[in-house]
Amino acid sequence: MKLPSATSFKQRTPQLLFAALLAAGAAPSFAADAVAEVRADQVVDTLESTFGVHAGQRRNHIKGTCAAGEFVGTPAAATLSSSALFSGKAVPVVARFSLAGGNPNLPDAARNARGMALELRLPGGALQHITMLNTPVFGAAHPDTFNAMLVASKPDPATGKPNPDKLKDFFASHPDAMSQAAFLQENGPPAQYYNSAFYSVHTFKFIDAKKAEHMVRWRFVPHDGEQQLSAAALKTAPHDFLEAGLIARAAKAPVQWDMIVYEGEPGDPVDNATLAWPEARRHFKAGTLTIAQATPQAGAECEKINFDPLVMADGIAPTSDPILLFRSPAYAFSFAKRLSGQ
Repeated sequence: MKLPSATSFKQRTPQLLFAALLAAGAAPSFAADAVAEVRADQVVDTLESTFGVHAGQRRNHIKGTCAAGEFVGTPAAATLSSSALFSGKAVPVVARFSLAGGNPNLPDAARNARGMALELRLPGGALQHITMLNTPVFGAAHPDTFNAMLVASKPDPATGKPNPDKLKDFFASHPDAMSQAAFLQENGPPAQYYNSAFYSVHTFKFIDAKKAEHMVRWRFVPHDGEQQLSAAALKTAPHDFLEAGLIARAAKAPVQWDMIVYEGEPGDPVDNATLAWPEARRHFKAGTLTIAQATPQAGAECEKINFDPLVMADGIAPTSDPILLFRSPAYAFSFAKRLSGQ
């Protein structure tokens, strides 16, 4: 993960800062100098105020593509987690790939985060949701920074762009937003969804057959290899190339990612998604995701799913990460509004 210094970061253009702001995905966070309690409905209201209301659609990660396939776990993962996800048998998957933010007309070359959301349908009707970003860290440590981030990035009516002074003030007072924003500035957007790794961002607990807990993070690594858009491609890429690319690629042959699980060690942060773990941590292949088909999301199965990351089956559990725990009520509030046609 290539991160610039704080000094070089502050010298970047306001446009890049704004692009980085979008990366926070569908979750809120908090100001480092004040622990303010923000409610889920307040964050959804701020999203609507910043991006506008698009009736019946998601408030964040609004632009997306549906996909379907299966996941097959490995015996190595089964030693740490009793989840049926790692039984070695194929588990049906409904997936959604997306761009962060609430602008449905965002160009696909935008320098913001991409998302992968999975609903894994286990035997007996149990569900396991996995929601990930293509950034190794998140843009906030607690549920108020994201809200402040959205407020700071709201376009000025006079210019149609965020106020640079507000953005500078935001980053100065919210250092927990720096790591993810810096990553997005130093790393170009992926050339395609299937050329991107996706990260759990949060820490989770794997619970084994003896009820012992193991702190883990994971990433999904693409078989097609990771590839970023070049500077030239950023300027010439079609407005909506990601969906077309994924649909065409899946039509040729299955698209695959390996799930690589990293085991935490004492002292590793487990409740702060803005802090990365060392790459040297023990890690292993926990399974393979195979996407067999992709379709536009309008009317497709993934469109109606609320990919709540706290929907978990036995063998996997959340940590006390305040962002992770906040996402469930925030998602629920947004989901209820779009179900009612708002």
